[in-house]
Amino acid sequence: MRDPVVDKKGIAVLASGRGSDLQSILDAVSSGLIATGEVRIVVSDRPDAPALDRGRRHGAEAVHVAPVAKAEGGRAQNERDVMAAIDAAGGVDLVVLAGYMRLLSPLFVDAYHDRLINIHPALLPAFKGVDGPGDALRYGVKVAGCTTHFVDHEMDAGPVILQGAVLVHPDDDRDALAARILALEHQILPRTVDLFLQDRLTRDGRLVRVADGDTWHGRVDPVPEALYPYGF
Repeated sequence: MRDPVVDKKGIAVLASGRGSDLQSILDAVSSGLIATGEVRIVVSDRPDAPALDRGRRHGAEAVHVAPVAKAEGGRAQNERDVMAAIDAAGGVDLVVLAGYMRLLSPLFVDAYHDRLINIHPALLPAFKGVDGPGDALRYGVKVAGCTTHFVDHEMDAGPVILQGAVLVHPDDDRDALAARILALEHQILPRTVDLFLQDRLTRDGRLVRVADGDTWHGRVDPVPEALYPYGF
């Protein structure tokens, strides 16, 4: 039986790709920036996702949950399979979507209400969807960034937790801007995880309040040229 006094809180991460946002969480756990939690399981919808290998190397269970054909239950069955994997890992307090490229139904969202978060590469509510950096450039904004938020039934629309921003340079292309935003994601996301695990987030409708006293500031070098590099 696990000892709740000495055991860390459990994190599940869902990722579809290379898992660089996942790696930022793993690194923060390893360095002690996230002192109260550990990644227990990484789930991917792709069997070859590098995120699975990243999880394994850090001692997390790595599980591929394949999409389910519509005739065999479709998205609902797939989500039940993902939930079963998370539940089997045991003691999961927080579920993080880190580049998980599947829309989640109310079945899944309601199962992890107020403990399901996402990172999005845009300053929500602007530029929802799959290409936040590209959409920001095409619109001509002068500031772009990333957002962590609680997940609700609408895509990229849940209550905002933290946001960080970078200036858009006149000569930026999509890849250059996306790279600066990604570097910011790697600070905003693990800090959000840490705040959640320390019970420093309070949700009041759409407003998420962050309690004072977290130790993130000064322990991580800020991203150059970033506005609110640790999230605001």
